[in-house]
Amino acid sequence: MNKTVLSSLNAGLLDALSQDERVYLLGEDILDPYGGSFKVTKGCSSAFPQRVIATPISEAGLAGLSAGMALRGLRPVLEIMFGDFITLTFDQLVNHISKFRWMYNNTVNLPLVIRAPMGGRRGYGPTHSQTLEKLFMGVPGLTLVAPVNFVEDTLRQEPGNLLASIILQTSDPVLFIENKLQYLLPIHQPQDLPDLEISAFSVDKRSAPIFPVYKIKIAGAPAARVTLTAYGYLAELARQAMLKLAYEEELFCELILPTRLAPFDVADVVESVARTGRMVSIEEGGLSLGWGAEVIARVAESLPGAQLITRRVAARDLPVPAAPSLEKRVLPQVEDILRAVRKVARYGK
Repeated sequence: MNKTVLSSLNAGLLDALSQDERVYLLGEDILDPYGGSFKVTKGCSSAFPQRVIATPISEAGLAGLSAGMALRGLRPVLEIMFGDFITLTFDQLVNHISKFRWMYNNTVNLPLVIRAPMGGRRGYGPTHSQTLEKLFMGVPGLTLVAPVNFVEDTLRQEPGNLLASIILQTSDPVLFIENKLQYLLPIHQPQDLPDLEISAFSVDKRSAPIFPVYKIKIAGAPAARVTLTAYGYLAELARQAMLKLAYEEELFCELILPTRLAPFDVADVVESVARTGRMVSIEEGGLSLGWGAEVIARVAESLPGAQLITRRVAARDLPVPAAPSLEKRVLPQVEDILRAVRKVARYGK
């Protein structure tokens, strides 16, 4: 049975705790036997009782405390129970944590990792179902990372390995985005998906940790006509759409999946779009002023004079409802990706 994203992340936390005694976990209800709202920290407090700390309900205070621990040489990992509550850390993240290196002329490091479960599709309602990482994507000094449930043989960067390497190697603050529906997805290796070719590229090989970018395409298919780009759980929906389009309509795409959302390196997306001329960005956050808009703008700037046909797939600019039927209408679905790809593929024909 394949390892899931949840079990991989859990193993990554245990690995980081075992490798470096400076690693501490902090968060609400993360102790055993509960092990956190989504069980990512399960077993950690039993194995490392002195370095797993259950905290009061005060995200702003926890962010400040974690920042102080990092400045003193520790490597804290802070779990935000629901990503919606990341808004309570906004002042600490934007005005302090992300700026200390500049304020103190590179004399300090701040190796803080903040984990935040984002996203809907579980009927939790407007304040527990949001995808808010776009609020932080333009903050200098703050790195945003979102794992995907794919690996490539030559780069074993499954989500837990990626998380552990960030915890152990980063010198700067990282916001680590986990989608709630992603937790139970299996981690796909190439042998699990014989219909697909999975390849991985490293962002900035000179630095550590390394953030892979994955390219997925139909095995043995003709040249792709459309570039798809997505991250996190939406990578799985994009994969489903890509297969459906290939086998039912002979409309072939290639899918580019970055794991580092900010600072964003657009080179791999540009390389693909330069060949296809058509692009669909896919995200669960709200459509307006989102990640997809930035990616499309960067691609257009990198290909001056090119005639590009683009489309964005994202959530409607509405609060996420609790009722399943309404939630489905607000959040992007596979059918939305299919429609967007068909539109850009047929444009001008």
